[in-house]
Amino acid sequence: MLLTVVADYGVGDLAFAEVRQRLALLLPEAEVTAIPVPPFDTVSAGFCLAQLAFGDGPPDRVLYANVAPRQDEDRPRQDNAGERLVAARLPSGVLVVGVAAGASMSFLADEEVPLHAVEVADAGSQFRSRDVFPDALAALVRGDTGLLGEPVTVDPAPVRAVAYSDGYGNLKTSWYDAPAAPGTSARVRIGAVVHEVVISDGVFAVPAGAIAFAPGSSGWPRGDGGGARVSHEIFARGRNAAELFGNPVSGTPVEVLV
Repeated sequence: MLLTVVADYGVGDLAFAEVRQRLALLLPEAEVTAIPVPPFDTVSAGFCLAQLAFGDGPPDRVLYANVAPRQDEDRPRQDNAGERLVAARLPSGVLVVGVAAGASMSFLADEEVPLHAVEVADAGSQFRSRDVFPDALAALVRGDTGLLGEPVTVDPAPVRAVAYSDGYGNLKTSWYDAPAAPGTSARVRIGAVVHEVVISDGVFAVPAGAIAFAPGSSGWPRGDGGGARVSHEIFARGRNAAELFGNPVSGTPVEVLV
């Protein structure tokens, strides 16, 4: 069984190792892999969850997400309480379990994937993803549906915004349709930074040094049956697009001026 942990602990952080050990104790048959996202970045977490959940892979795979900035309330929190744990079982058989914070579950919900509360404590430890949630995750993996509670609704994912910055500096966005015909020159504004781009039908269909705005390698089927949702990327051939645009955080609007 493939178990992927999406979290904001940091590459090589002690927290990832502790969670992995706990999961190895409860689910020794699982092959655990870790996907880090920036601190408190629920948009990147949600995008990664959708890409992995809807992508090709074994049907018994499990995704476990914990990016919990505890920003759902401004008041002091008692006993390290935070956002609730939710779960979703896709028609493919993939199980997704994660904290419903910010946009972490929004990309899934936008495709009409039902979310349900998991009947587990939302407090009791600063490190809930190690101390509290793994037991519930293991029970759900074993088929204990008695832990599933009421349906949960979440806010939509940000549209026409930065969704994820990959290791090459390509900016994957929640633009799913081209703003103009291929070959059109345009300006893209992200935050306070503006650059000239070429609207393209492929990221490499521009000369070296140019910036393309084109369908990228990420996307998934639309929940309404209306074909595929393909993430458009901002790709700087031979350069780093994220650096060119000032390393924008996920969720920052992407404005295309044609």
